[in-house]
Amino acid sequence: MAHRVVLDTDPGIDDSLAILLALASPEIELAGVSVTGGNCPLDNGVHNALNVVALAGQPELPVYSGVALPLLRPPLTAPETHGDAGLGHAHLPTSEVPPADEHGVDMIIREITAHPGEITLVAVAPLTNVALAIRKEPRIVEAVRHVIIMGGALRVDGNTTPLAEFNFYVDPHAASIVLHSGMPITLLPWDITKDILLTQEAIDQLLQISSPVSTFIADAARFYIDFHLTHFGFAGCSINDPAALALVFRPDLATITPLFVDIETTSEVTMGKTIGDFRNESGHPHNVQLVTAFDSESFLQIFVSRMEMLADRTRTA
Repeated sequence: MAHRVVLDTDPGIDDSLAILLALASPEIELAGVSVTGGNCPLDNGVHNALNVVALAGQPELPVYSGVALPLLRPPLTAPETHGDAGLGHAHLPTSEVPPADEHGVDMIIREITAHPGEITLVAVAPLTNVALAIRKEPRIVEAVRHVIIMGGALRVDGNTTPLAEFNFYVDPHAASIVLHSGMPITLLPWDITKDILLTQEAIDQLLQISSPVSTFIADAARFYIDFHLTHFGFAGCSINDPAALALVFRPDLATITPLFVDIETTSEVTMGKTIGDFRNESGHPHNVQLVTAFDSESFLQIFVSRMEMLADRTRTA
């Protein structure tokens, strides 16, 4: 039986690739996509999500507009990473389908409460929508099957400040609420995802199929690869969010360690820093299953092969 998934996102280049992977994976029944502000402003993110699901041939998949701003801090977007509109150099036709009327936070609550023990929530954006869903309906903490989060930097430099990863830095207060909620969380941090690199060689392989899907991936990734080369010296781009999505159906890709994880929310110098209590100094019980190793080679083979299948479905003459 397919895993029923709610994907909370802020598209975003790698977020869009996560949507495509979900739609290309028979193991996943994607119930809906909720969007929050993050990589780009909320309106851009909703627009991008609608256009990406249409690109994949599933324009009827509901996209829900969520919260535009972090809980307490001013908004922060990442045009230098994802481009002004969020999709790098890619330009997609505008979907004729509007976003769903229901708010993204309410959709998360509805899905989890209507299907207790069945929903996997994959959260690859600032955690504002998820935190407000917990505050509005605390019963979802016990009712959700699993929460997979991409966020945080524990033992490496951050990608947004010297200490903080983007998703957790944008809304550290929301991240704190979710980490301390009691939800069953698997945390995939930047420590791991920075090394999961989509290369130009893989993109050239996709371009052997003449399809709007392969063209989109190439145009979006070209911007992303240039950013990673300039800022990190990487020969490729980190596809953080598809890796988190893949853990829904391939948890064996990850090596996990139970750990107590906290986040800094008060100091401007260290804001958003994710702290792992690796020596159990605090005595707190673990609140996450931390991914400490990942089979990047197997994942990338899965990702590329499924993008090839999706491209083949939308092949042009």
